[in-house]
Amino acid sequence: MRLGVIGDDFTGSTDIAGFLVANGLRTVQLNDVPDDALQVDADAVVISLKTRSCPPQQAIEESLAALRWLQARGCPQFFFKYCSTFDSTPKGNIGPVTDALLEALGEDFTVICPVLPVNGRTIYNGYLFVNGVPLHESGMRHHPVTPMTDSNIMRVMEAQSKGRAGNVPSTVMDQGPEAVRAALAKLRESGVRYAVLDALNDAHLVTMGQAVAGMRLVTGGSGLADGMACAWTDLHGDAARAAEGGRPAPGRAVVLSGSCSQMTNAQVAAYREAAPSLAVDVARCLEDAGYAAELAEWVKAQPQGGLAPLVYATMPPDALKTVQARFGAAESSEAVERTFGALARLLEAAGFGQFIVAGGETSGIVTQSLGIKGFAIGPQIAPGVPWVRAVGKPLSLALKSGNFGQERFFFQAQEMAAGAA
Repeated sequence: MRLGVIGDDFTGSTDIAGFLVANGLRTVQLNDVPDDALQVDADAVVISLKTRSCPPQQAIEESLAALRWLQARGCPQFFFKYCSTFDSTPKGNIGPVTDALLEALGEDFTVICPVLPVNGRTIYNGYLFVNGVPLHESGMRHHPVTPMTDSNIMRVMEAQSKGRAGNVPSTVMDQGPEAVRAALAKLRESGVRYAVLDALNDAHLVTMGQAVAGMRLVTGGSGLADGMACAWTDLHGDAARAAEGGRPAPGRAVVLSGSCSQMTNAQVAAYREAAPSLAVDVARCLEDAGYAAELAEWVKAQPQGGLAPLVYATMPPDALKTVQARFGAAESSEAVERTFGALARLLEAAGFGQFIVAGGETSGIVTQSLGIKGFAIGPQIAPGVPWVRAVGKPLSLALKSGNFGQERFFFQAQEMAAGAA
């Protein structure tokens, strides 16, 4: 094992796993920390947790358990993966988990880099941008659980954690890996604990990947992991062969969308124009124990052979605020998740074999409800979103972070599955 990844949600974990496979690394993704009996033969192992929005102490305990499992198997380097939009409030858990991992490894310094330029996530002078817009001015300011109100990653980290943050600017990144290593050493000597790395393009990813090659703990988004894998010049893996085990298998498909991100709203709007679609009633999720069964009957009744039916709780910011004001943010979110989980189980029992899911929390509850312990990672539908095939079950899934993919993502996922059949 060359790299052990601790991911804070399911879609973020499939995101990073997809990039590792694309670089030729044989990659296994595990859902939650497995028992000690599980044997894994892979270049990289990604352990996907469901800690993105949970209290810091719970996130720390689960992340440390993942670290111990990887350490017990001789893993030499670790990557704490969080969302490329760093949607964490001052009371969030990215800082506390980073501190706990550093302490457990006996380290006092790491990098912070939630970037993915191919999807418009860049950092300039320590500020995080989405398609050129400061993060706090983007759709992430409306995130239902972790609204992002400050684009300065150094300030956010210092508000959450125990140490000081510094910045390696893009002008240094332009000078190559030796200059970045020197800047990192200087920050560390000055007492900085977290170095926020600027990245404006893919060349910067490769540079920083080379610069952090010897660092025991690295933290960031999938872009940094992609750069690290690109920088490992001794790899001679075949990306197509690495992805073969996760290629989607034939089966009846359904689209389940729980994300309320700006991009998912656009994807749902585009898909509703062409496919059978049904909006989730939040009140019934809270009050009607039989609601999931009713949704399942609707899905099963849709014509086969065309586009997969869509069940969605996706809504624009104003509608979301109304729902949260009426039912409570946490209560409504948990009720919708439970409904999606129950719906997924009913559809599996009815013979559905392909699940296209939008949203990290929704993907987490769907995979848990289906009893999926791990995935073989397949080909990428869009940057950071691969098809995956469940271990031990005849199920294929496309698990999409809310902001990932283009407007026709749901169409593209099904086109790729049809081409693989």
